Amino acid sequence: MSQLDERKVKILQAVIRNYLETGEPVGSRTISKYTDLNLSSATIRNEMADLEELGYIVSPHTSAGRIPTDMAYRLYVDSLMEEKVERDREMEALKGLLIETEGKMDKLLKNVAKVLATNTNYASIVSAPQIKGTRIKFLQLSRISDDQLLVVVMVEGNVIKNNIITLGQPLDEESILKLNIMLNTYLNGLTVEEINLGMIAGLKAKAGGHSDIIANVIDAVAQVISADEDMEIYTSGATNILKYPELADKEKAGELLSTFEEKQSLARLATETLSSGETGIQVYIGEESQLNGMKDCSVVTATYDLGGGMRGSVAIVGPKRMDYEKVMDTLKGMQTELERAYNKKE
Repeated sequence: MSQLDERKVKILQAVIRNYLETGEPVGSRTISKYTDLNLSSATIRNEMADLEELGYIVSPHTSAGRIPTDMAYRLYVDSLMEEKVERDREMEALKGLLIETEGKMDKLLKNVAKVLATNTNYASIVSAPQIKGTRIKFLQLSRISDDQLLVVVMVEGNVIKNNIITLGQPLDEESILKLNIMLNTYLNGLTVEEINLGMIAGLKAKAGGHSDIIANVIDAVAQVISADEDMEIYTSGATNILKYPELADKEKAGELLSTFEEKQSLARLATETLSSGETGIQVYIGEESQLNGMKDCSVVTATYDLGGGMRGSVAIVGPKRMDYEKVMDTLKGMQTELERAYNKKE
């Protein structure tokens, strides 16, 4: 909309948006309430008269209100497309940052697991940070093929996750753009728990012929934010605890090593630690850990908080006669160092 000055652009955008929402001709008094220009109705009337003369709005029949012309819609859509291109650039930059950050985080957590195992002479378990309950910052739908869309979700902490949904029928770029605008307008700042059935019904109604896509998008958002099955788990020092005679017999040793290979079991332990809401040290002795292979061990856990809703867990596994004081001090120190290392990363 560069051929119009800023005031006319804002007034024209307000006319278009108000007409899209209500389907009724738009008057100057409505626009004076709709924009942040703080202009009088008389000034807005003059600007609207100029826009009408330029061919961007027209008065239907004898109504005092105005509606957009095809030329106005074209200018509006072209402007939205330019904004989309800019958002695409920003998303690509964020994706690149995510890849870089994920690589650093992977290396960082592997080192944490190794250091813990070495310093305590026990086994260690470290989970990658999870983002449950985090608020949505940005959503983007992008075409992969005629029957597939990529749903990219950025949440607090600038963490990006994605999912793919299958379409019943192809979508053109303009429809995808409108869905992106609508989804971001209504979902940004919300957690998955805050997206209720009433809101979904409202979104479906606004989506019109594309209402079936809304449910798929909401499901995809919930999956990428809430998924635990892909939780990354890092372990080190599993063979350390086999140095202790009470854990070294063939049956117990085999059971312990098998447990360390079962990432799902370790992920459940991490999830329970995080869901407890405790940020301090937790000690599970024997069967208290709920891990069958560790019923003859003690497990000491702690959470770390990277900000933006991202939290993970750290655990030390050893014999029941472990040096609890040393283990707890080590975990407390690691909590602090891990959070500091993450906040310093570039």
